[in-house]
Amino acid sequence: MAAFVAGLLAVLVAAPPAAASAETRYPTSFSLPDGFPPEGIAVDEGRSAYFGSRSSGAIYKVDLRSGQGKIINEGPGTPSLGLKVRRNRLFVAGGTAGTARVLDARTGEVLKSYTLATGASFVNDVVLTRDAAYFTDSTNPVLYKLDLRRWGRLPAEAEKIPLTGDLVYTTGINVNGIAQTPDGKALLLVQSNTGKLFRADKKTGATTQVDLGTELLTNGDGLLLEGRRLVVVQNFLNTVTWVKLDRRATKGVIDRKVTDPRFDVPTTVAAFKDRLYLPNGRFNTTPTPTTPYDVVAIAR
Repeated sequence: MAAFVAGLLAVLVAAPPAAASAETRYPTSFSLPDGFPPEGIAVDEGRSAYFGSRSSGAIYKVDLRSGQGKIINEGPGTPSLGLKVRRNRLFVAGGTAGTARVLDARTGEVLKSYTLATGASFVNDVVLTRDAAYFTDSTNPVLYKLDLRRWGRLPAEAEKIPLTGDLVYTTGINVNGIAQTPDGKALLLVQSNTGKLFRADKKTGATTQVDLGTELLTNGDGLLLEGRRLVVVQNFLNTVTWVKLDRRATKGVIDRKVTDPRFDVPTTVAAFKDRLYLPNGRFNTTPTPTTPYDVVAIAR
């Protein structure tokens, strides 16, 4: 009996460290490779996160449980910016290369590449809807669409959709992040240089400005829709802002703002469990082969 009681006490004493260990299985920050300036992030249906390099275009895959990762694609030597992943296919916005790529998220193999623009361009971000992938261009007032309705097959070419209506391009970074509206019938676009938010028709590209009252989303970068709340990363402001929208996303009110001393120009956001993960782009730091970069997590 005494041996049994002693054993039970040993288990009870050991329990708190085990619980603490479980909490640290998913670190709230982790490093990316030195010299790997990130921009986009995507999280798959498991526990893997993907990051793209703004310089080489390499893709780095991380196990969020440990924060450890590896390069799965060395990149084309041009940027990899916005990322989205679904069913083991990773969609990559190609920045100044004017391209988009689709990779096998398990192996890093390039499944298909697309030339979206041949002149000056900045293919910045991507969203996946039920039947398409839409890419933004911060230099040209267009969206690029990959139609995925044929059983998810990748199309031969991308469709170009001109943006018209309230949205007017000007100097600097224009349309950046992209998400769906809560009703799923249109797209949301944030214009970084003006701080305005727009609703865009998926078929025609006609835009109307979302009424945010006197509020602006200046330096708006990555977007994430959760229900009727839009998460907006305001990169140079080191701020994450939540906007509560109506169902059609014609109006919105600022619901919450968060800053964090760990932020160093975060670029975009992805959700996993009860956390939001943000890569620090460090745009104010001159990149070198040894410059450190990291990812931080905040409460969802």
